[in-house]
Amino acid sequence: MSEGVKKKGMMHRLYDGCMEWLQTPYGTWVLFLIAFVESSFFPIPPDVFLIALCIAAPAKSFKYAAVCAIGSVLGGALGYGLGMWFMDSLGQSIMQWYGLSEKYLTVQELYQQYDAWAVGAAGFTPLPYKLFTITAGAFHINFPTFMLVSLVARSARFFLVAGFIWKFGAPVKVYIEKYFNILSILFVVLLIGGFVLIKYLL
Repeated sequence: MSEGVKKKGMMHRLYDGCMEWLQTPYGTWVLFLIAFVESSFFPIPPDVFLIALCIAAPAKSFKYAAVCAIGSVLGGALGYGLGMWFMDSLGQSIMQWYGLSEKYLTVQELYQQYDAWAVGAAGFTPLPYKLFTITAGAFHINFPTFMLVSLVARSARFFLVAGFIWKFGAPVKVYIEKYFNILSILFVVLLIGGFVLIKYLL
């Protein structure tokens, strides 16, 4: 059996297990934990679990989004620590496991150009957030700025998802899954445009 098939089987089991735990009275804490560990090493994005909880209880959508954002940002701090103190061991192992080692230098260039603001793109878009959290620590990016940008970007992402489900209900799930990548890219274009505008105005 190939490594890709093994990983796919493992991912499927992880997903099924998490979905089962979400249906327990501890579902909110499970969402927090998933969001926390995904920021540094867990393979499945928390969005799918956030969507499941929001559909099950639309009135609590924004509460779930807040839980997801807080868990993700705190997990980002863990990823930052892994990169700062354990990049040569745990950090590199995580990079290799996800096939992200070749992107290491690319991210370094982004940080050299945009500093912690590069995290904003990773925090909102489908880019691997864990790649940016770990490398932020490895490249000693300013930690308070890293946390602030992460909070804004991750909150925007999760509250957008929750807002759609709160407004339109379960049927919007299909459209979120289909068009989220496009929406996130448009958001980042507007975000960068705002940064450029502020730079020239100030």
